[in-house]
Parts: sequence; structure tokens; C-alpha cells
Amino acid sequence: MLEIYLLGTGGMMPLPNRFLTSMYLRYNGKAILVDCGEGTQIAMKKCGVSFKAIDVICITHFHADHVSGLPGLLLTIGNAERTEPITIVGPKGIEKIVGALRTIAPELPFPIQYRELQESEEEFQMCGLDVKAYKVKHNVICYGYFFGLKRAGKFDLEKAKEQNIPMQYWKRLQKGEVIKDGENTYTSDMVLGPARKGLRVAYCTDTRPVPAITEHAREVDLFICEGMYGEDGKEEKAREYKHMTFYEAAQIAKEAKAKKMWLTHYSPSLVRPEEYLDKVRKIFPETYTCKDGEYVLLEFEEESENS
Repeated sequence: MLEIYLLGTGGMMPLPNRFLTSMYLRYNGKAILVDCGEGTQIAMKKCGVSFKAIDVICITHFHADHVSGLPGLLLTIGNAERTEPITIVGPKGIEKIVGALRTIAPELPFPIQYRELQESEEEFQMCGLDVKAYKVKHNVICYGYFFGLKRAGKFDLEKAKEQNIPMQYWKRLQKGEVIKDGENTYTSDMVLGPARKGLRVAYCTDTRPVPAITEHAREVDLFICEGMYGEDGKEEKAREYKHMTFYEAAQIAKEAKAKKMWLTHYSPSLVRPEEYLDKVRKIFPETYTCKDGEYVLLEFEEESENS
């Protein structure tokens, strides 16, 4: 299962009742933070999530409302007595940007590892998840992120018995181990059925609609997407500043056949996003105008049905 916290939902500047957009994803005791603007630490405290558990920080782009909270957060993680490395992922130049920000946080008890994104799409693994970074269209280089949790097939008792696989290896094979026993080699596919449906989350902010967003949101369990403007007459402003309206985001969710969409990254002038929800749901019914601290526990299908 995956735990998702939408820490903040604001764009450009934090407001008294709305922190800047960031997401905290937790799986198997490890956490990934996406973006870290001013006030992210307070948003985390309000949600009750752990600073020390953060193993990876993914940055979408280098505007201040997405990175200016990093020095303070890194210091707080250090004060939590973390010594294990933290990986920071972001567009090319991320190491230089973080290095400059760390002028006010020069001493940390843990090393920082960097992964600089340069291609239109890059795939890697972090915290047991499949991660894809994909370039979107803002007025600076900006990436969206996809997080996937694969699920192996069920253990097939008859299959294991037919191949005379020793019982003492069954559990290890279910965990994906390759076991050599004399001349015999046993692999997980020898005891497991077909792979089952996993969990998938797509996240993007600060962008115009581009095909890559639809592609990476295809049939995801949760699509978290920028909705900078909900009001009528904001289309030209969205195009000028390379942002999206609620209705453009809803069209992407519809075309991608996502299960659910959370809107985020609201303009400071957008006081009551929920006022536009009925109109947006005419395009994509499973749209939600989120507030700070929105939380969901995503479970595998069978678990959800039986819970």
C-alpha cells in the first residue's frame, strides 16, 4: 500500500490557510517528498509525518515556491539525527542549486546524493518504487513524476510441487530471490502466477497540457495535477504563464482514464476552489479540489475489497 499526503495546495506564495504545493509519499517505512517550498516543514508537522523518514526529495523545477524550503528542511532532518544518505532528484543543475541554498545549512550529519535529470523521460527505482520523471512545459525546465508499485503474482502451490521445488525455498522465492542448490537454480517465476495489478500515482504542477502528462497518468489510481485557475476568463493568463486551468486538467484526466484526480497548486487569488467543482466534474466526475493535508491510503484491489 501507498500513503499519500498532499502537504500544501498553494502556488506562488504561502497563505495563512494554504501552504505551498508539495507531496509526501510513504511506502514500507520510507518516504519521498516532492517539492519543498517555504513553509513545507510546518505543513509536515500539521500532517504528523516524519522528517527523518525522508530518503528522496524530488524537485519539479527551480522556482522559489518549490525549492526555498530546502535548507531549513535539511537542517531539521539533521537535527533528527539522521546519518543515512538522502537523494535529491531534479532538473540539470540541481546540485548547484542545492549547494547555493546550503550556504545557510553547510553542516549536515548525512551525505546528499544527486540525480540530475537531462532527458525528456528517465526511469529509475527509489524506495522500492518504480519512478519516472517526465518533462512538461513551463517557462523553465520542469518535470512531472510517476510512482509505481509492482505486485507479484500469487504463490502457486501446485506449480511449486510439480517442479519439485523444496519447501524451504518457497518464501524466499516469493520475495524474488534467485536460489542455487547444486545444479538447480530456482527463480520466483517458478512458483508465482501472473503479475497482479499494482498501484500508480502521477504528479505534475506548473505546466501547460502536453501529451507526456496524459501518457504518465494513464489509468493511474491517483492523478495529482495543477489547477492554477478555476475562474472563467483565465485561459489567456494560463497560456501566458505556462499553467493550467481546472478544465484543462480535467480533460487530461478524462483522456488518461485516471481513477481519481486531485487538483492543487491554486493561484493566491483563487479563494474557494470548490465553487468550480460542479463545472469541472462535467468533464471528469472523479475530480476533487483538495485542501492542505489531504490524505489517502492506496491499497491493492483485493485488499480494498476485503477491508
